[in-house]
Amino acid sequence: MLDKCPGSANIRTPTLKVKQCPECGTEVELFSNEIKTKCAKCGFEIYNDIESCIKWCRYARECVGDALYEELMEKARNA
Repeated sequence: MLDKCPGSANIRTPTLKVKQCPECGTEVELFSNEIKTKCAKCGFEIYNDIESCIKWCRYARECVGDALYEELMEKARNA
């Protein structure tokens, strides 16, 4: 049995992903635990591809901890 869900590794220890802004083509840095960010050049909002298990897994709070769970859920509600 696993100690932690392997899917939550990028949430507990964020990784950097470089995406291309679909509006202007500028490279935009987005961390794996961020819901969205804005392009520094044109201001377009780029969303992360995390249909996160945090939203649906009944063990999410236990897996990532109370503080991070609350922070991610708040970000998801405001996205």
